[in-house]
Amino acid sequence: MNEKSNCTDCLSNKDSIFNVLKEKEIELLENNSTYKFYKKSKVIYKEGNAPNGLVCLCSGKVKIFKEGVGRRDQIIRMCNPIDFIGFRALFANDTYIASAVAIEDCSICVVEKHILEKLVRSNSDFSLLIIKKLAMELGVSNQRTVSLTQKHIRGRLAESLLFLIKTYGYENKNKIIKVYLSREDLANLSNMTTSNAIRTLSGFAAEEVIGIDGRRISILNLKELEKISVLG
Repeated sequence: MNEKSNCTDCLSNKDSIFNVLKEKEIELLENNSTYKFYKKSKVIYKEGNAPNGLVCLCSGKVKIFKEGVGRRDQIIRMCNPIDFIGFRALFANDTYIASAVAIEDCSICVVEKHILEKLVRSNSDFSLLIIKKLAMELGVSNQRTVSLTQKHIRGRLAESLLFLIKTYGYENKNKIIKVYLSREDLANLSNMTTSNAIRTLSGFAAEEVIGIDGRRISILNLKELEKISVLG
């Protein structure tokens, strides 16, 4: 599959915000987009860098994280196809305030900034979808900020597991969450130390709320997990 067809698959996907564009607008995008492939653990963009376009995730999974003091990072977003990332910096004419790293092999398309701005000005439906996307992301961000600062450890980790379920869903009927994060990543997603994440996960497993098989986590009692999230 060549680079253009990869971008075409991403930009014309029925779940993408680009599906409201007209045929000529899609063609304009295809001719002004760059396809890139990243292996697991590779950096897509780095905190402090300036964006040169809108990054669209075509396949794979990506984490967005803020580098913390003492090498303790905070994961602020988990991304799934067909999603676009790094858009705040792009629209604000700012540098990235967080870094993006592939948590599995992934592919992206980068839409040139001047082309994106042209489409925003010419297509009101497209503009409204972007505004809606920004508003939804702001809502999620605000909710997680409150949760990560007010809930206790058990509540934070329970909410993070529910967040992963909502973002990626289940792998199969066994209700295995369809993303395999390290204990460190789970801790960084839940604003806690890795040792606390390990102990809390073990506690959930002992209570038969979840099942653990390496990095695979299955949900055995969703209602109890939701209860822990609320009470935490």
